[in-house]
Amino acid sequence: MSPPVAPPGWSRWLVPPAALAVHLSIGQAYAWSVFKPPLEAALDLSGTQSALPFQLGIVMLGLSAAFGGTLVERRGPRWAMTVALICFSSGFLLSALGAATEQYWLIVLGYGFVGGIGLGIGYISPVSTLIKWFPDRPGMATGIAIMGFGGGALIASPWSAQMLESFGSDNVGIAYAFLVHGLTYAVFMLLGVLLVRVPPTARPKADAPAVTAGPQVSARTAVRTPQFWLLWIVLCMNVTAGIGILEKAAPMITDFFADSSAPVSATAAAGFVALLSAANMAGRIGWSTTSDLIGRKNIYRVYLGVGALMYALIWSLGDSSKPLFVLAALVILSFYGGGFATVPAYLKDLFGTYQVGAIHGRLLTAWSTAGVLGPLIVNWVADRQEEAGKHGPSLYGVSLVVMIGLLAVGFVANELVRPVHPRHHEPAAHAPAADAPAATSKEAADDRREQPESA
Repeated sequence: MSPPVAPPGWSRWLVPPAALAVHLSIGQAYAWSVFKPPLEAALDLSGTQSALPFQLGIVMLGLSAAFGGTLVERRGPRWAMTVALICFSSGFLLSALGAATEQYWLIVLGYGFVGGIGLGIGYISPVSTLIKWFPDRPGMATGIAIMGFGGGALIASPWSAQMLESFGSDNVGIAYAFLVHGLTYAVFMLLGVLLVRVPPTARPKADAPAVTAGPQVSARTAVRTPQFWLLWIVLCMNVTAGIGILEKAAPMITDFFADSSAPVSATAAAGFVALLSAANMAGRIGWSTTSDLIGRKNIYRVYLGVGALMYALIWSLGDSSKPLFVLAALVILSFYGGGFATVPAYLKDLFGTYQVGAIHGRLLTAWSTAGVLGPLIVNWVADRQEEAGKHGPSLYGVSLVVMIGLLAVGFVANELVRPVHPRHHEPAAHAPAADAPAATSKEAADDRREQPESA
């Protein structure tokens, strides 16, 4: 499937909606916590067990993005979006069969493994294309698309809750809900497949200002640099801290205020998940756009430093005030989403546009690791504390302290990031910029001499 090239006069502003169609669909993953209580009741599962499909889905997201990144770069966004559509929808259909037959392993296989492949390929499918269309505003461009992944639960959470109410929360009702999800998302993702285009070899749009090519580093070389692994740590720590609270959001807010005079109902808990999704989505476009103004390193200082302070507030004062708990969680999730949307532009700054999609795919293995760590820390600690006879906020105290420590580690890693040494750059002939005239050999040499000497 050849990537479709935009005809003359094609507006680059049609590309973000194509990416949004895919990302809003696969962003349903963030609404998984709505299914956790019904699955636990219907199939007699623990909190750790009911998190397994989500955890495996995030693991497969990172692995499929890492191994498929180069293939996505070669075959283009339409091929990638088609693969994502098939895998993600098929995952729901398998899960529906698993729920109907009470075979939980089929839900893990469908939603986690097959659907997770769709998550990874779909997630990276538009990234390099958007950066090439918007070389002047990479943070904003990737933020617009990737905010869809964060905002998917804003639609899916109340929609899923309503379906479970209509179909029932037993295994049959869950099966019907999975079936409707799979068919609906297939249609919606098809819109993105049909709409996406790649820019022509010349400048993508007359209104896009020319920018210098800067450093250009291949994916194979990038993974051998300290910058890549420092960013891997930064992303992993930020994601672990955010995904832990997101995956457990509905039961967490219920537990925190179970003994209060106004406990949180299941409907209100689902509304809280939707609010977190809105913050996740807003952070992706808001903070990533801000990074174009203040720089990537500075914005990650905010994500990691202020995020640790928000976790400290929840740990120390969260059960004393619902507004405080909700506000701190919303800030954390906005940073979580902003971190995802900003990292492609951070990679572009360090490694250039050459194979940035493949580099991004490899970096998402940090998400795979975090997808296991975050839910495992929160669920495992909560299960152990419950076995010890504790309840309410006491179930989460240890895990909240752990999250603060992880964010501190990420903050230090971000401080250590430096420009990539010129010895890692590709020869100019191998890495032409699609959006700017190629530099002469003398200009390229001058540019390299101006790069700061760093590891």
